[in-house]
Amino acid sequence: MRYWLREGWHVKPLEIDDVRTVKIHKKRSLWWAIPQTIVPIAVIALAVFGAKFLVATKKDVPQRPPREQVYIIDSVKAAYADHRPAIQVYGSVVAGQTVDLRALVAGEVVASNPALKVGARVSKGDELLTIDRFNYEGAVTEARANLAEVRASLAEREALIQVEEGDIVRSREQLELAKKDLARAEKLLASGNVTPRGVDERRLVLSQREQSLERSQNKVRAEKATLERQRVTLARLEWRLEQAERNLRDTVLKAPFDGVVMSESADLGRLLNVNDVAVSLYDVNYLEVRFTLSDFKYGQLLGENESLIGRKVSVTWNVGEEPARYEAVIDRVGAEINTQRGGVDVFARIVDERAGDELRPGAFVQVSLPGREFPHTVRLPETAVYGGDHVFIVKEGRLERREVSVAAYDDDAVLVTGSLDWGDDVLTTRIAEVGEGLRVRGEKLDKQPKSAAPSDGAKKPVRPSETVGGGNTMDSMR
Repeated sequence: MRYWLREGWHVKPLEIDDVRTVKIHKKRSLWWAIPQTIVPIAVIALAVFGAKFLVATKKDVPQRPPREQVYIIDSVKAAYADHRPAIQVYGSVVAGQTVDLRALVAGEVVASNPALKVGARVSKGDELLTIDRFNYEGAVTEARANLAEVRASLAEREALIQVEEGDIVRSREQLELAKKDLARAEKLLASGNVTPRGVDERRLVLSQREQSLERSQNKVRAEKATLERQRVTLARLEWRLEQAERNLRDTVLKAPFDGVVMSESADLGRLLNVNDVAVSLYDVNYLEVRFTLSDFKYGQLLGENESLIGRKVSVTWNVGEEPARYEAVIDRVGAEINTQRGGVDVFARIVDERAGDELRPGAFVQVSLPGREFPHTVRLPETAVYGGDHVFIVKEGRLERREVSVAAYDDDAVLVTGSLDWGDDVLTTRIAEVGEGLRVRGEKLDKQPKSAAPSDGAKKPVRPSETVGGGNTMDSMR
């Protein structure tokens, strides 16, 4: 029989003497393994028995009796009043009046206001640009000359008419004399003092006087017709002069109101045609806020006796460290329902004088307007309502449940009605283990009932979910 010795990964055969040496070492190892196993077992057993002995001989330690836990809470006094929660919506600033100033006459831009830049502010009456005036000044000169010529001709015709009218008067006098002379000659003809030829001569004179009178009258009629035609020409030329003068004035484009430049295309040397847009402005004194009221909110506001038009609203622009607030008045309601937003568009005109310098169209703002009035309600923090239908009051250091009904939400507050008495201390701290009879303590409680008016910039919050949080101890009383 052959033996093998394994050393690590190597295996080598053993000789007879080596085999005997290995067997002797194995016998010695068995005798040493027995005490090495028994000693640890004996130590463990001794430790177990010692521990049991110490536990059995231990003296009883006196225990403190359990104490009821006291919660540190906040509370507010219940006070009934008429509350009007604010409705908060969001909208954008729009320009109530914008205008595209177009070139009313054609020509080259020869002068431009240095302040005519996008975003710059211009005042009413400021000259924004000037178009070449040469042709239009010439048109005014020509119109004035034509008008003067017609006026001179008109004066000449009026003088001729006056002369002819004078001739008519004299012709009538001569005609009357001729008639009398003929009548006298006819009487003398019977007595033989006048010959028939003399009577015929007098008749010829009378005919000539009648012809002269008719000629003068016809000439006056013709001159008056010419005079009327000259007057029509005069009116036409006066209009042409006014048109030429207006075109001359229109070579200078002026700002119609205090505004801000939205766009401009009036560089020097630019050739503008009639109706080309040169400058676009919006009125800085006529800024509006456009916001959308849902059908429900709009219906609530319509249900009151007060008209929606003319109501004051508060506009807040959250920019910088401090939000900017402005006053506005509802001016009008949109002409139709906004199907995309699902509500009614409302426009409020900003009446604050600062708005023109600070606000710009397109600014996203927060709008707060007074909503429906809820009479005889209690205003509490939202944290005071549990389950949406009850609160807890503090009475003699313990909590008592009171049923309430939520009338409306106002920012982080809620308006409730129910079985609350004036001056009840209402729990406002959220406690996970809240319940009837829970012992509580506040560092200080309000002594007098106070009525909290709705905040101006309050928003309409989403109804809170009643996930109760809290620990064994709460924050101290405010």
